[in-house]
Amino acid sequence: MGLLDRKIFREVASSALLGTTLFTFVLFLQKLGRLFELLVRSSADLGTVSYLFLLVLPPALTFSVPVGVLVGVLLATNRMSSDGEVIALRAAGVPSRRLLVPMLALASIATVAAAAATLWLTPLSIRETYRVLNRLLAEQITAEIQPRVFEESFPNTILYVGDVISGPIVRWRHVFLAETASSSSTEASETHPRITVATEAVAVADAHNNRIQLSMFDGRSYVVGEDNQYNSYAFPRGERVLEARAPHKEQAKPFTWMDTGPLIAEARKSVEARIELHQRLALPLACLLLALLGVPLGVSTRAGGKSSAFVLTVMVAFLYYMALVSLIGMAKQERLPVEVAVWSPNIVLSLLGLALIRRQERPGAHDLGMWLRSRAVEALQTLRRWWPAHRTGTGRGRSFAPLWPQIIDAYVLRSFLFYFIVLLTSFVALTHVFTFFELLGDIVKNQIPMSRVLTYHFFLTPKLIYDSAPMSVLVAVLVTFGVMSKYNEVTAVKACGISLYRLSVPVLLTGLVLSGALFAFDHYYVTEANRIQDGIRSEIKGRPPQTYLSPERQWIFGQGSRIYYYRYFDPTEQVMYGITVFELEPNTFHLRRHIYAERARWAPSLNTWIFQDGWSRELNGVRVVRYDDFAGEARTFSELNEPPGYFLKEVKQDQQMNFSELAAYIRELRQSGFDTVRLQVRFHKKFSVPLFALIMALISVPFAFLAGPRGAMAGVAVSFGIAIAYWVVSQLFEQVGNLNQLPPVLAAWAPDAIFALAGLYLFTHMRT
Repeated sequence: MGLLDRKIFREVASSALLGTTLFTFVLFLQKLGRLFELLVRSSADLGTVSYLFLLVLPPALTFSVPVGVLVGVLLATNRMSSDGEVIALRAAGVPSRRLLVPMLALASIATVAAAAATLWLTPLSIRETYRVLNRLLAEQITAEIQPRVFEESFPNTILYVGDVISGPIVRWRHVFLAETASSSSTEASETHPRITVATEAVAVADAHNNRIQLSMFDGRSYVVGEDNQYNSYAFPRGERVLEARAPHKEQAKPFTWMDTGPLIAEARKSVEARIELHQRLALPLACLLLALLGVPLGVSTRAGGKSSAFVLTVMVAFLYYMALVSLIGMAKQERLPVEVAVWSPNIVLSLLGLALIRRQERPGAHDLGMWLRSRAVEALQTLRRWWPAHRTGTGRGRSFAPLWPQIIDAYVLRSFLFYFIVLLTSFVALTHVFTFFELLGDIVKNQIPMSRVLTYHFFLTPKLIYDSAPMSVLVAVLVTFGVMSKYNEVTAVKACGISLYRLSVPVLLTGLVLSGALFAFDHYYVTEANRIQDGIRSEIKGRPPQTYLSPERQWIFGQGSRIYYYRYFDPTEQVMYGITVFELEPNTFHLRRHIYAERARWAPSLNTWIFQDGWSRELNGVRVVRYDDFAGEARTFSELNEPPGYFLKEVKQDQQMNFSELAAYIRELRQSGFDTVRLQVRFHKKFSVPLFALIMALISVPFAFLAGPRGAMAGVAVSFGIAIAYWVVSQLFEQVGNLNQLPPVLAAWAPDAIFALAGLYLFTHMRT
């Protein structure tokens, strides 16, 4: 390549690298939460953590490399067209199609990289990911005990611990163990679990054998035998081993983990294997075809610059991937040959690109490229006009106050909002495509109508907007001030006596407004949309609809120090069958009363339960001091006044509730002995996550001015480091909080505090 080709190649390569990194990061975030949860719970070493994060990249590169090439080509050709360089080349006798040489050279390198990712690295990374995950799951004790929660991870054993005292030696206070039915159990033991209680216990985890060794102190054991014989004894110290269930092994989707060589053999037998094979071959070639299409599209765009490049990238990439996904879905239903379905989008791209290149040198040719360009430019102009410039009288604004809105504020705000909307749209659209690919197998397998799938994506959009908004604020601020710095507009503003603090006011105020808007958006709209999209996702996955009322929950901690156990609960008739009540001493957790009945019916007029066909025993230590047999009769215990609704717990996800609903849900579950630590962390994140839009604006302003003349692309590059650091810190604190190793308030607010302090420090130390 000559001098001109090398210059263009470098410019396209830098933009393509940044575009690939940006979209890879967006896809990478989809897997981040699950990895952090597993790694924190398993206490994996740094090498394993780094290795798992590295294994996430190859599958994402399959999609992000072609899009990155398109970004690089469109940015370079747009800039050359906007700056008149294309006209200069034509005036020198060099046709614009000569730009294809460096563009296709870069696209060829990208094709090789994408082919390596899809043909070799992706299957390898999938196999390695599941191998490491299953190893970590096997080494992890499944019973990570939370206080005041009924733990059911042990076969035939229910465990309840009142308090967990962490340290080198973990101590439990107020231990309750119930041994339920086993293969050798008698009918009596199935009806009456063997109960063991202890004031305190020392727990030693044996991760290698997946069990916990217990040393219990000041304990009691209670057994109801045949003919209601009651046996109880005390022990000052007792040993017990709790064997945890074997962990469930994670499995990859069929054929995705298989090397390409064996996959070719399988493709002769299976439609899914043939689809997987042709996808691996077709997707890398999209790099060449998108570059071929991008050159005429970029050259024909004489207005809009980088902005129209972003819009065209989103439009073309979205149409390509959606067409590919839809056709593959038809192939899985055997309505199209696999080869036709997978290769048709590539064929259309190549024909369209060749047609546009052939007409590229014709002045005023109204081809598809010009039509796409005009549509993109119209969209940009509409976005730019929607925020009209604020006109003030001569000197009037300054005479009032230095913060009075000025024309420069409208200029900065208009640019920021434009980039924010474009970036937010890009992130949401790309995630939609990635999600569609992820669910495609389930859509075909369960024969989900396309209208239902579109409904799912419609209600998924609010969550994607909520999740992507802070990242969009970060990049938009960096790009806005980066462009102003590159074209010396910041220097001109300083020369007019306006400080950088004053220049950043509209962006910071907008960040504050966006934080409030995100909180209101989540409170009033996102939660309801999440309920709908979660239900449709379960339908797509072939899972039964979510059960909101859970009468199958057999162990409930009642009001005061008592535990309810029942075999079956009929919520319609408000009757519990095989009901047992254990009343415990609050200080020692020793059993003081044991009640059993064949059935108990709720009496609203008495505000209590009527127990029928049973008995009650009052105990002092291990000695029964009172026995009441009411076989064939009924008894009431006025203090047992928990209503039927107390035993029906609504199963909800935190993203399906606003903060007030979540707070009430947590209070209800905590009283009944459910694990609420994770929900408490998510409750505080309802407030901390929206605020991060403001923090992103605060921390990105000084970085944007530091980027200086390097412009928008440097700002985008800086944003990666900031965003990755935030997501890592946020996920780390959240998962540590989920393990109850940090208070939920600290786990939710620590990332905001760290980045807010860093942003304030950098902001106050700007050279303004």
